[in-house]
Amino acid sequence: MFRIMTVTSCTQALAVKTCMEVEGEWVKLLGDLHNMPVIPVGLLPPSAQERVENEDSTWDTIVEWLNKQERESVVYIALGSEIQPSQEDFNELALGLEQSGLSFFWALRKRSVAGDPVELPEGFEERTKDRGIVWTGWAPQLKILAHESIGGFLTHCGWSSVTEAFQFGRALVMLPFLGDQGLIARFLEEKQAGIEVPRNEQDGSFTRDSVDETLRLVMKDEKGKIYRDKAKEMTIIFGNRDIQYRCIDKFVEFLEQRSNVSIGN
Repeated sequence: MFRIMTVTSCTQALAVKTCMEVEGEWVKLLGDLHNMPVIPVGLLPPSAQERVENEDSTWDTIVEWLNKQERESVVYIALGSEIQPSQEDFNELALGLEQSGLSFFWALRKRSVAGDPVELPEGFEERTKDRGIVWTGWAPQLKILAHESIGGFLTHCGWSSVTEAFQFGRALVMLPFLGDQGLIARFLEEKQAGIEVPRNEQDGSFTRDSVDETLRLVMKDEKGKIYRDKAKEMTIIFGNRDIQYRCIDKFVEFLEQRSNVSIGN
């Protein structure tokens, strides 16, 4: 935060990865607080055409399983590469997922905290093998989210993951851990595009019951239909390439008009 504020104090304009259709009031507030222009550069959604080495064989295996699942029945779980839950949090997440009875695809790459291994609850994979996959290698997240069998996304609320999910109208079960993730979760909960897993206000812990109840609410309960519907409405903005191109055009125009201005991003 010190680095960001130091850079901002020497800056004459800010470029932000967002658009007015999503965060118009906050873009305006940011400009008012810093007394400088704030230019939304768009949500910069990734392209599903981007490829990596060995992607074809990986995707072939994953899509074979996804194709066997019912439409919007699978919850996709990914907490990003930086999040390392404690063993206790890890247990509660896994057992809550198991308790929910939902089909799932869990992209789980790292299993350590401060060098110590973090393990799934004993017997978890065996007990859930008929309805879920724990995938420990690289997973093509955008392609998975685009698949019709995916109904919801349990996420840490990184803005890039949120952007990917809303391209395809996937409702969010939000489990923030650090940085701006909590603020993003509250912002999206206000928009009713997802709901945060309840935590203990004293120590920040969550339980398998809260994971179970939140997953079922977002994925299948009638009371959770509002979250599913609102997430689908988000595709109007997040899936609209014209909005993104328009933001870039305006940003370029700004740079051309003020070519002597130093931009802090």
